[in-house]
Amino acid sequence: MTTTTLAVLVPLLPFLGSAAGLLLGRAAPGFTRPLAVLPTLAAAVLAAVVAGRQGGGKAIDAATQLTPTGSVPIDLALHIDGFAALVAILVGVVATCVQIYSTGYLRHDPRYPSYAALVSLFTSAMLLVVYSGDLMVLLVGWEIMGICSYFLVGHYWETPEARSASLKAFLVTKLGDVPFLIGLFALAADAGTFRITGVLGAVASGGLDHPTLVALLLLAGVAGKSAQFPLHTWLPDAMAGPTPVSALIHAATMVAAGIYFVARLLPVFAASAAALTVLAVMAALTMVGSALAALAQDDIKRVLAYSTIGQLGYMSGALAVGDRGAAVFHLLSHGAFKALLFLAAGAVIHAAGTNSLTAMSRMSGLAKRIPDAYWTMSVGLLALAAIPPFAGFFSKEAVLVAAEHTATGERTVAPAGAGWIVLVAGLLTALLTAAYAMRLWLLAFRGRGADAPDHGRQPVAMTTVLWVLAIPSLGFGLTAAYLDDWFDGHPLTPTLTTAVLGTGLAVVGGALTYAIRRTLAAKAAPATVPNGAPNGTAYGAPHVAHPDAEAGQVEAEALDLPHPAADPADPGRALLGPLHPHAAAGFHLDAVYRTLFVRPVLAGASLVRFLDREVVDTYVSGAGSSVKGLGWLVRRAQTGNVQTYLSALLAGSVVLAIVAVVLANVAAGA
Repeated sequence: MTTTTLAVLVPLLPFLGSAAGLLLGRAAPGFTRPLAVLPTLAAAVLAAVVAGRQGGGKAIDAATQLTPTGSVPIDLALHIDGFAALVAILVGVVATCVQIYSTGYLRHDPRYPSYAALVSLFTSAMLLVVYSGDLMVLLVGWEIMGICSYFLVGHYWETPEARSASLKAFLVTKLGDVPFLIGLFALAADAGTFRITGVLGAVASGGLDHPTLVALLLLAGVAGKSAQFPLHTWLPDAMAGPTPVSALIHAATMVAAGIYFVARLLPVFAASAAALTVLAVMAALTMVGSALAALAQDDIKRVLAYSTIGQLGYMSGALAVGDRGAAVFHLLSHGAFKALLFLAAGAVIHAAGTNSLTAMSRMSGLAKRIPDAYWTMSVGLLALAAIPPFAGFFSKEAVLVAAEHTATGERTVAPAGAGWIVLVAGLLTALLTAAYAMRLWLLAFRGRGADAPDHGRQPVAMTTVLWVLAIPSLGFGLTAAYLDDWFDGHPLTPTLTTAVLGTGLAVVGGALTYAIRRTLAAKAAPATVPNGAPNGTAYGAPHVAHPDAEAGQVEAEALDLPHPAADPADPGRALLGPLHPHAAAGFHLDAVYRTLFVRPVLAGASLVRFLDREVVDTYVSGAGSSVKGLGWLVRRAQTGNVQTYLSALLAGSVVLAIVAVVLANVAAGA
């Protein structure tokens, strides 16, 4: 079988699995899980085979024209280079892990068949984006992912949080997709083709007439899809969906699509120094702002959501300094440990009966109840904090090295100012990332108080996946020396300067958070406890979901549980000080959007509704009433009395005669 045929099967198999799952989900429920897992697993295996055949060498290109569309044709095309080959493996592996995990997490969910089919369709759409060699075909996968995210985030549609989160995710990403679509058409108009190879060829020959305009329009769509400032606000709220969906969105599909798109077309953006500078500023604000917000969140999944936004900021920063190898390397590394963190968080929420870190901090023994999640989540947090030798250290260092080389003038793809912006923001974010990772670990696994509720042992399907993902989270970074040929040939290994600075700041952030937690906990320990309750329950026992419920039901119930009063020993409050309430509210960006966009739109809608009801409807109703009144008059004239008719005829004739005489006299006088 040719490599092209295998590549076509990679996105096709999950699509067929999705269609079969929707058709047979209710009629033959026994086939639902095999149809969810096996096609996705087969796609992952085929993606690995395609990568092996591609080998990091010359890109594989194949195309066939769909139909004549005028001056700019649309082709069903493949373009598989080293980036595409490796990202496809990531998508396949993470999607397979999510499907296997979901068989245990949602094993009794009545909507599991539709859920599994949507996950498969989501996976197929992302693989289409990865392999596509035509921008219009890529756009199809891009938009299908948006629809799938709407349905999957709103899986628990009975809760208002899930309904509003799904709608918000859809609308915010569509807000970016409008200029993105315009940018694609402008790019095709300049390049004369939608084929990626043709576009890159046009850029190389100087064929783009409006590179800055095109790049900025495309960046708007990337900001929405990859949750970059200022269109990042949908991603934390999307945590209302099931945890496996969060893992898929954050690790390997939707938010990765925007970064991958820029890496695919980096020469287009590099043609405009202004666009790269805008991207660098956007990345810096995203990194620092999201890290500060993560330090103030109480929901464990929202902490991880803001961490995803920050790590995507690192990838955007690497692209802003013109190094797509570092960006995609961090995308691959982040995909492994972020999938691990979210799936482990699902196990933690199931065991604790709550998603509140404050509630978890008032429980003891949680780590002993879920040793698999405890150890694997510790691995994931160490990778997130970029502690050597975990995967996050190597990939984050690749980003910092690229920024350093641009800042010092060793590379001239991007302005030196963009390099300094990314480097300074990246180092500051390294400190903050380690701080919120340590805070999450301390509050979740080092709580004090009543014993954590006993939900029983986690299903094997869930725990096995955690250990599978822990392997690349620990060891993937060691492949940095062997991945050069798969990317652009730039070295991905750390340098001494950035390694010392980045790791040193991470250690300082983690150690400072740990010290503050211990100090505050020691001060809070002697506090008077009412009613002789055990230490740690002075603020009341936390609300938890039903202890006998399965994982998915526990998470759904946890969405409606009130969060307990603030933990006085929370190191996040001490570190942020007066900034804490603002960081917890996402720096009020949603309030700004409500003021600038939502309220004016609602006011306009109210005006239109008023005009429709009071003006347009009044005219329509008036016309109807006039006709009705005229009909009433005509009806009153129809008496059936012949004498009345003759009298009316005679009176009319007299009136006409008088009028005729008057008009004749007037004419004679004139």
